[in-house]
Amino acid sequence: RSYSDPETEGQLLNSFVQYFGDSLGRKIKRMPLIEETVLPGDSLLTLPVVIIGNGPSGICLSYLLSGYRPYLSPEAIHPNPILHTKLEEARHLSIVDQDLEYLSEGLEGRSSNPVAVLFDTLLHPDADFGYDYPPVLHWKLEQHNYIPHIVLGKGPPGGAWHSMEGSMLTISFGDWMELPGLTFKEWAASKRRNIKSDRVMPEEIARYYKHYVKVMGLQKNFRDNVYITSVSRLYRGKDDEDRSQINENISTQHLEMEDGQKSLIKRNWEVRGYQRATDGSHVPFCLFAENVALATGTFDSPGRLQVEGEDFPFVLHSMSDFGAAISKGKLRGKADPVLIVGAGLTAADAVLCAYNNNIPVIHVFRRRVTDTSLIFKQLPKKLYPEYHKVYHMMCTQSHTVDSNLHSAYTSFPEHNVLSFKPEMKCVLQSASGLKKILKFSVALVLIGSHPNLFFLKDQGHSIGHHSNQPITCKGNPIEIDPYTYECTKEANLFALGPLVGDNFVRFLKGGALGIARCLAIRQKKKHELIESGDGGGDGVP
Repeated sequence: RSYSDPETEGQLLNSFVQYFGDSLGRKIKRMPLIEETVLPGDSLLTLPVVIIGNGPSGICLSYLLSGYRPYLSPEAIHPNPILHTKLEEARHLSIVDQDLEYLSEGLEGRSSNPVAVLFDTLLHPDADFGYDYPPVLHWKLEQHNYIPHIVLGKGPPGGAWHSMEGSMLTISFGDWMELPGLTFKEWAASKRRNIKSDRVMPEEIARYYKHYVKVMGLQKNFRDNVYITSVSRLYRGKDDEDRSQINENISTQHLEMEDGQKSLIKRNWEVRGYQRATDGSHVPFCLFAENVALATGTFDSPGRLQVEGEDFPFVLHSMSDFGAAISKGKLRGKADPVLIVGAGLTAADAVLCAYNNNIPVIHVFRRRVTDTSLIFKQLPKKLYPEYHKVYHMMCTQSHTVDSNLHSAYTSFPEHNVLSFKPEMKCVLQSASGLKKILKFSVALVLIGSHPNLFFLKDQGHSIGHHSNQPITCKGNPIEIDPYTYECTKEANLFALGPLVGDNFVRFLKGGALGIARCLAIRQKKKHELIESGDGGGDGVP
């Protein structure tokens, strides 16, 4: 085997021996890296689980895979009597060891995934009815349930929360952002932070997630500054004595080779990428995994209008870029307004940001202000006064109310952007077909974001509900088994969080529960096979 630095070979293999030699997963001193020439047939180099993404989805899954188990608390009484009766039937078992389909039957909530609704009502009983009941669960660390895994993320634990605009409050309550076993209020008290509101800043949430990984003892499973470039299937001949490997990005379960003499079957996943070192250099790596869990979220690729001129430097697509432009004084003293496109909460944040900095705003969006699907319609006024302030301006300061542009804010409901011009002008078209040309200082397009699954075959288009279409949180999430979160179109590939439609932290925790149960069952079966001498030789379930 050839390594870029021969002296590292012993260190690398030793790190794997340490990892797999102890079922509890002792600390690995460095990222396990291997060069392309290393053959993937060695089961020692195969991880049971690789988690891609270290935001709250990946953190929660690591927590459960590390052996933490939820049990019904002795004194707890769930307000749903039917669910409570079911929980009492198997009080001695952890929730991970129970029938999730049976427990979640008949439950309703703000997620389309039944396990997400189940876990949420166990952690936040009747939260949607305004109650602040404590969780009915308590947690135990059962080290024999540890499943070796590694969590790969671009930045520190917490994912995209570290890069969100820090001046805005989160849409959810702080309590709803927390992860199992450590309440947000406990963390805030331990850090002597004075949380004045139920809603908190994204930067506080980011710090909480980073601390959570440390206090729960999960650091050994996390690798930061890691960028994935490829996740693909390995194929191998049925003849176990044939060690040759063929790496093909194809989706068939069995493949006949050109000569028709040999059948290939799916084996482990190959995960390739690089880790960015402190000096900025890129250290390539290759890992092999029995299972891959996608927990990347949806903040990778900002939504685009796909119109002429959108690539001009004065057309921005993120709040961070807008905030940077304001902090650098680029918009100070500008006579022309900023053009904001979008009718979601991020666009509303941008309106507030500009408004608070005395920057005039032209606000363009496609929907009617009376559209019931607007997010503002779903937010109580008392809890979200700033967003209702924006919504009020959207309704009352429209260009149709006054033919002249308002000095501070003017909305253009039911308008589309046709193009951006180099002289900083924008062509709009109304629902009736009337076109307008407006001048602006900078444009900000905030129409949502999409996951970037470029590292998968066909960018993951084949695993959505609608084949051959990009994965999106709302329109085309990854199609999964509702109780295991395994992709229905790709075995041993799991997905959770926004990738399967669960945008809120409250509900992504259910994905971690479903995956943990599925992998725990498979690990148990695998151990039984090994003990009986009937299998387990190649590291693939």
